[in-house]
Amino acid sequence: MTAALITRDEIAKTYELIRPHLRRTPVIEVDGADFGLTVGTMSLKLEFLQHTGSFKPRGAFANLLLRTVPAAGVVAASGGNHGVAVAFAAHKLGIPARIFVPTISAATKQQRIRDLGAQLVVGGERYADALAASQEYISQSGALAIHAFDQNETLLGQGSVGLELEEDRVAFDTLLVAVGGGGLIGGIAAWFAGKVRIVAVEPVAAPTLHRALQAGHPVDAAAGGIAADSLAPRRVGEIMFPFAQRFVERVVLVEDDAIRTAQQALWSTLRIAAEPGGAAALSALTSGAYRPASGERVAVVLCGGNTDAVQF
Repeated sequence: MTAALITRDEIAKTYELIRPHLRRTPVIEVDGADFGLTVGTMSLKLEFLQHTGSFKPRGAFANLLLRTVPAAGVVAASGGNHGVAVAFAAHKLGIPARIFVPTISAATKQQRIRDLGAQLVVGGERYADALAASQEYISQSGALAIHAFDQNETLLGQGSVGLELEEDRVAFDTLLVAVGGGGLIGGIAAWFAGKVRIVAVEPVAAPTLHRALQAGHPVDAAAGGIAADSLAPRRVGEIMFPFAQRFVERVVLVEDDAIRTAQQALWSTLRIAAEPGGAAALSALTSGAYRPASGERVAVVLCGGNTDAVQF
């Protein structure tokens, strides 16, 4: 598995394969002043409207359609969103699935995995614990591992977010993307390959890409904070890292309180219920952690909406 295989051509080919199974999520333009900002018009990619409430089905379907699945089915370890996506894709394609999640996984994500017919295994405090448990099961069962971010097919699928932004002729200079393991930003960076400025946003409590760029290679980092069920895998993927080194301009770190404020702003301004990881990229703007230059056109990926925070 090498980064050399993640190209625009391969992302485009993968998109043609997976697009019948996806929603083409919209982009809306909003006035930055509505959020107390001076950036003018912002473009928001509403990827939380994707099947299962996050961008993850792109990579899940890419894995299931590009790889040979054994009779034992597929296995995924996840903080929640990847697990829901693999369960969804497996359900649609008639493939057995077993999903391992840590105890911090949101209850709504766990229930959706069960509702989709996958076998759910809950254990350990963090994603790394779920990953270890899944690897032990794989060695015994012969099932196919679907990695949440460190898999060629995963990056090829997630890169289609960038493809859609380009096809939709969204005008922006800078794209803000939240980072956990880096599958989303890695795929997007591979698609644009320096054509736009890409800024990574991470919680202070889970600075995986920040630490990796400092060290020159993926290293273990803290894995906590309010977005730990989606943005705290302990370290970024090996495959995405070369793309981050070449095409991610910088990493912006945001506090948990900034993420909460962005969630509240999305709800009060747009009636968007974003999970913490889904609001993290916007929080870089609303907190002032990223300050666009005068006239800079900014786009933000709102990548997840699986939250228990809104009750009806």
